[in-house]
Amino acid sequence: MGMLKLAAGVAVGYVLGSRAGREQYEKIASTARRLSAHPTVVQAQEKAKAVISDRAATTRAETTPVVTTANGVSPGTPRPQHTGVTTVPAPGEPPL
Repeated sequence: MGMLKLAAGVAVGYVLGSRAGREQYEKIASTARRLSAHPTVVQAQEKAKAVISDRAATTRAETTPVVTTANGVSPGTPRPQHTGVTTVPAPGEPPL
């Protein structure tokens, strides 16, 4: 009997909440539609799109593709004089 009352309470709460929720959703959605159609908002959107497009074009023009060979070195890149690896001669061998 207790479980039946709980289920009934949950069902009634869900129905009442969903009706109030739907009304609130419709209010928010209609306000959002009105705002998105407002001339000031449309103008700001167009300006933002233009700025983003210009910056994207500038960034594309500034970047250069990186080409590497099979050994992972870009063509035309000078090889380092010192690799950072220190070799120690084996005992009995002359130093390098």
